[in-house]
Amino acid sequence: MTAPELTFLTRDPAVRQAYAADASGLALLPEAVARPTSAPEVVALMQQAAATKTPVTAAGGQSSMTGGSITDQGTLLSLRGMARILDIDPVRRTARVEPGILVGDLKRALAAEGLLFAPDPTSEEEAALGGAIACNASGARSLRYGATRRHITGLSVVLASGEQVELSRTRLEKNTVGYAAIHDPIDWFIGSEGTLGVVVAAELSLLPLPERVTGLGLPFPGDAEALAFVVAAREAMTRGVIAPRCLEFLDAEALAVVRSQEGGSNWLGQAFVYTEEESPGDAELDFDRWLALAEAHGAMAEDVLVFDNDATIRTARLLRHAVPATMLERGHAFMADGGRRLATDWAVPYPRLAEAIGIARAAVAEHGVVTPTIYGHAGNGHPHMDFVARNADEVHAIEETIAAILRPILAMGGTVAAEHGIGKIKHRWMSMQLSAQQRAVMLGIKAALDPDGLMAPGNIF
Repeated sequence: MTAPELTFLTRDPAVRQAYAADASGLALLPEAVARPTSAPEVVALMQQAAATKTPVTAAGGQSSMTGGSITDQGTLLSLRGMARILDIDPVRRTARVEPGILVGDLKRALAAEGLLFAPDPTSEEEAALGGAIACNASGARSLRYGATRRHITGLSVVLASGEQVELSRTRLEKNTVGYAAIHDPIDWFIGSEGTLGVVVAAELSLLPLPERVTGLGLPFPGDAEALAFVVAAREAMTRGVIAPRCLEFLDAEALAVVRSQEGGSNWLGQAFVYTEEESPGDAELDFDRWLALAEAHGAMAEDVLVFDNDATIRTARLLRHAVPATMLERGHAFMADGGRRLATDWAVPYPRLAEAIGIARAAVAEHGVVTPTIYGHAGNGHPHMDFVARNADEVHAIEETIAAILRPILAMGGTVAAEHGIGKIKHRWMSMQLSAQQRAVMLGIKAALDPDGLMAPGNIF
C-alpha cells in the first residue's frame, strides 16, 4: 500500500535548494520539503513519516547558528506557513500563536494591544517563534526577563508517532510524584531543538507594554573598565539602585562594525556598554545615578549617548544587530573556499566575565587565529565571539581554539552554549560539559518520545 499524497510536500530541486542553508554557514540539501499551513497537515506528515521511517527536521525562519534548521536526511518541515496569531487575551495577558510567525512581527502585533512578549533574540526579524521555543532563545532583555521558557505556559506538540498532545504548565506549588524532571512535560520540548516533537501552537505569557524606555550608550577606554562597570551595575541592580533590562557589551572590533554603519559614528571608545531601563510614562531615567556609576569605572562621560524615544532606541538596536549580521556576511564571502563564520555563545558567572574574556584572548593569540569580534549579553556573563574563517584549514584551527577556550570556561562553572543550542555543530563541546549519566538520561527521554530516531537527526545527539 502506497502512502497518500501530501500536496504540501515537494521534492522539487529548486524548492529543496531554497531550504538548504541557515545562519550557521552550513548547507545541507533535504530530500524533500514540506510546507504545511495547519496542524492537521503536520499530523498527517508525521504519521506518514512514522509509517515510512522518514526523518523529519522542523524549521522556522532558519536563523539557526548551529545548523539546527537544515538537514540532508529525509524531510525539511518548514513551518513558516503557520504564522497566525490564534488568540490574544488582554485580561489574562496571554496569546495563542502558531510557530511560524516571526518574533518581530509577533511583538508588533502585541504592542498594538498594549502587551509585551519579553524574549528578544537579536535576530527577531528573522527568527520564528517555533525556533525560539526549540532553542529556548534569549537575548538582551533576558537580564531582566529570563529566556523563552519562562514565558511559555502551553504547547501543542505533534510527536514522532503523529500523535498531537496538549501541554499546559502546572500551577502546583508542591508536588512529590516521581522525579522532578518529569513534573512539567512542557519543559521537555522547550530547548529540545526539534528532537522530541514539532510545536504547532504555543500559549505565551505576556507583560504590560512598558510606558517608557530609555537607552544609554556608555563608552569606555577599554574592556577592563567596561566589564568592571557591568559587574558594578549588576550589583547596583541587586540593591535596587538601578533597574537595567539589558547590559550589552561591545569590544573594539564590534565598535568598528557599528561605526561603519549609518548613524554609528558617535559610538566612541575602545569598549562600549548599551543599557535600557523602563519607567512610568511621566518619570524620567535617573541619569545621575547611571553617570556616577559609569564615571566611577572610567567611562568617557562627555561621549555618553542617550536614546530617549522609540525611534532612537530602534536605531541603537539595529546598530547592535549590525555586528552579528556583518560577521555573517563576511563569513558567507568565504563559503566557496570552505570558510564561514564561527560563533560561540559560552557563558560564565557574570563576576568572572572579564577573566574569561582575557583567557579567550590569550588562547586566540596562542593559536594564531584571526582576531574575533566580541560582543553581547555581558550582564548575564554571556558574550559572543565571532570568527571569520577564510578556508577549511582556518575553520579547523578556530574550532581547536574554541575547544581550548571552553575548558577553562567550564572550570569556572560556565557553559558551552547559553542560547544558540547544540545543533549539528557543538556535539564535541557538549560532551565536555555533560557527564555520561546526564547524556544517558537525555537519550532515555529521546528513546521514549522518538524511538525510531526520526526527529531532527544530527541535532544535539
